[in-house]
Amino acid sequence: MDQLKRQAAARALEEVRDGMQLGLGTGSTAKHFVELLGERVATGLKVIGVPTSETTRADAMRCGVPLTTLDEIDHLDMTVDGADEIDPDFNLIKGGGGALLREKIVAAASDRMIVIADDTKWVPTLGKFPLPIEVIPFGLGATRRAIEKAFAVCGVSGQMAVRKAKDGHVFVTDGGHWIVDAQLGCIVDPPGLATALSAIPGVVEHGLFIGLASSAVLAGGEGIRVIERRKPKGDQV
Repeated sequence: MDQLKRQAAARALEEVRDGMQLGLGTGSTAKHFVELLGERVATGLKVIGVPTSETTRADAMRCGVPLTTLDEIDHLDMTVDGADEIDPDFNLIKGGGGALLREKIVAAASDRMIVIADDTKWVPTLGKFPLPIEVIPFGLGATRRAIEKAFAVCGVSGQMAVRKAKDGHVFVTDGGHWIVDAQLGCIVDPPGLATALSAIPGVVEHGLFIGLASSAVLAGGEGIRVIERRKPKGDQV
């Protein structure tokens, strides 16, 4: 599986051009991309990256990839990141690594987002992977009740649990927030659920990425598949 992830990362690297400003994703597949990008930088490729987590920042520095911030530049040419699930409409679930807030900020600031993954992440319907919801610790009970109401309105239900770190304590994101993971099984209307969750005051962000991914590079036993998102008729030129 790790080799498949590296193959997907290598294919995405072919899209990188000299002078690009890149969003650098978080997670095991994105880590391969950062490492391969570092090898290209060492041979003369000129790029600059914005990391989506402190972990990715450390990886990029170790690999010699120059870094900047979204305070210093006004946009990104491309973001390369992984996903926990991708559906045929290019809706994503992300946040298994806990970096969903920064990942979404970076993706939204990019002209293009390439998702790299092994082909098991391509699913007919989102929801088997738990949906991460980043929340403010204050008033968590009220926030959870509001989330449950949003689930009911959107026709989904499932158990919620505050994420724990490996040491057994509550997992804390880079932004100082907590994550509630929701086991929903099947999300029938990802855009609708995304809108409902975003309206809850205690919810900082959620792992539904709607309309952000432009293409997916999927590696499997039969090789690499590159799938482009179909544009709505009104967006076609």
